[in-house]
Amino acid sequence: MDQLNLAFERDDHALQDYLKKATGRKVSLVITDNSTSMLSMRLNRDTVMLRLHRMFLAGGNDVLDELAEFIGNKRKRTPLLSKYISRNTHTIKERTPKKLNLQPVGRYHDLSEIYDTINREYFCGRVSAALTWSERRPARAAARRTLGSFSSYSNTIRISPALDSKRVPRYYVAFIVYHEMLHADIGIDNGAKRRVLHSKEFRRREKLFNHYERAITWETRN
Repeated sequence: MDQLNLAFERDDHALQDYLKKATGRKVSLVITDNSTSMLSMRLNRDTVMLRLHRMFLAGGNDVLDELAEFIGNKRKRTPLLSKYISRNTHTIKERTPKKLNLQPVGRYHDLSEIYDTINREYFCGRVSAALTWSERRPARAAARRTLGSFSSYSNTIRISPALDSKRVPRYYVAFIVYHEMLHADIGIDNGAKRRVLHSKEFRRREKLFNHYERAITWETRN
């Protein structure tokens, strides 16, 4: 049986002994909760250094026998292993995003107040992304700066501190925040040919911002 069955789960020592007997080789086993690599193997002198995801502790003999054959021949096809992993992806723990130090209140502009206003007016409060000023960069990087960004991984919007200035009007900061909130709301179109960051729908909705023309004019002049 290749189904995960915790009632019959081995411990790591039992699994290591099983693989030693099945392969006739020395096996050093490490059980992981890795979210990207389910199986990795390397040879250290006469010992097979094996790292396996925890799901394999509950693998059936057919799955483990194919694993043993794979240890003996890395070119061997492994349909049972592939099937077993795909059936047990629910046991893979998602990586926890790095805890963020959110600092939305600037010297001249309060991003949290701008965000809340835009969320109510344009998104009916459904955007849940965190918001913060990004870290300050060296002055020489100013010409290449990104005014705003959205990370789907951490669900966070970052706004360049270059905009936290007395000379930058609030409506322009709000436009940049609105732009990144659109990314959070619409997502990225992963088309067959290429990823589309600014789709036709994105551009249409971007122009719904009340001060769109005014913000674009200020941007082109500065």
